[in-house]
Amino acid sequence: MRSFFIYLLGICTSLLIAQQQVPVKPRILVSTDIGGTDPDDNQSMTHLLMYSDKFDIEGLISSPSYGNGNKREILRMINLYSKDLTKLKKHQKNFPSPQHLRRISKQGVHGGAPYVGYSTPTQGSKWMIKCAKKRTDKPLWILVWGGLEDLAQALHDAPEIQDKIRVYWIGGPNKKWSLNSYAYIVENFPKLWFIEVNSSYYGFFSNNQSIDSISVSDYYNRYIKAAGYLGKDFKKYYGGEIKMGDTPSLLYMMDGDPNNPMRESWGGSFDKLNHSPRIVYNRPTSIFDSVAFCSIIEFHFKGPAINIPKDSACFWMETPFKNTTQKWPGYYLGNGDFAIRFAPKQAGVLEYSFTTNVQNLSLKKGEIVVENQWPGKNHATDYKLEGNWYTDKRDTTLFEGKIQGGKTVSRWRTEALLDWAERWNWLQ
Repeated sequence: MRSFFIYLLGICTSLLIAQQQVPVKPRILVSTDIGGTDPDDNQSMTHLLMYSDKFDIEGLISSPSYGNGNKREILRMINLYSKDLTKLKKHQKNFPSPQHLRRISKQGVHGGAPYVGYSTPTQGSKWMIKCAKKRTDKPLWILVWGGLEDLAQALHDAPEIQDKIRVYWIGGPNKKWSLNSYAYIVENFPKLWFIEVNSSYYGFFSNNQSIDSISVSDYYNRYIKAAGYLGKDFKKYYGGEIKMGDTPSLLYMMDGDPNNPMRESWGGSFDKLNHSPRIVYNRPTSIFDSVAFCSIIEFHFKGPAINIPKDSACFWMETPFKNTTQKWPGYYLGNGDFAIRFAPKQAGVLEYSFTTNVQNLSLKKGEIVVENQWPGKNHATDYKLEGNWYTDKRDTTLFEGKIQGGKTVSRWRTEALLDWAERWNWLQ
């Protein structure tokens, strides 16, 4: 009966289904901060494992720029998958073995990079390089669910791989925590093939009931119902409510030709980006200053010449977040120069202040207006890009409420979730 109900829903929406055949089975490597502060990565990992027959998975890398994510959590999820594998294989034969997935799981960097944007090689960054250098005509798609530190490290250590990889990055809040590595990549690799998704992905879990017949709040009770070991585990994350902010990267690789980011697809549709906004201030800002959300704001200050290594964190920017305060490190660049980068996540008036233990370094608090359309206007200090960088669509008719580009994902959510519902039925 349950399968029949899913079938009927599929018939009702068949005229709207966007999914097209993917021309070539894609090679993918996933970089994730799973096990950290946000369990949506666990939900997306469940989705990946249940669709792992669709990809040639070459790497699962723990890259937590923020929080305590680690490779052990990847391995725990693979163990759950191994217990469900017999049921999955009754319907598709091409699921990878748990042994293969464990072998390609690697530990990457813990924590953000210093101001320069990279630090030392990790097991994860070395594995990226090894996979990228394989002799094949198929590009390696690097799907980044967290920070960019391991990717920046890999590009620094082996810049020649930039022509062999393609990146789909879930930015937004990850950009705040990984901004130094982002700045290194965008400045030094402007030709890199890169989809920077700062907002569209929200469309997959917005709870707008007018979108479709499936609510992210009741999907678990209607379709998952503790099916298999993965289903029982899924309930641990947000009580089973769908978040899965990283899943659009997988949906993008499952629907149509991923070489064309401007097409409509389950994982979003994107515009070319010819500049990454970067605004440099040598003073505190005020209510008369404005930037687009997710822009790079750089503050540079003159202070005393001090005897600490260059690129040392020595002052902090503090910003309010809900009922607490977030702190962002600023760095000493040498010769009395101090600098910090920050990327505001959402529109509004942002207030900030600075703290430091450096004597005679005067840092004043300020505020700035954050506007709700990215990338916004051009600035002389922007990073220039060279034709292969894509981002959330600017068309205001595609906003999902305040979410830029949100409808490019939310419009296909029913189809994607119904497709997944059939796989959950395999585990009943």
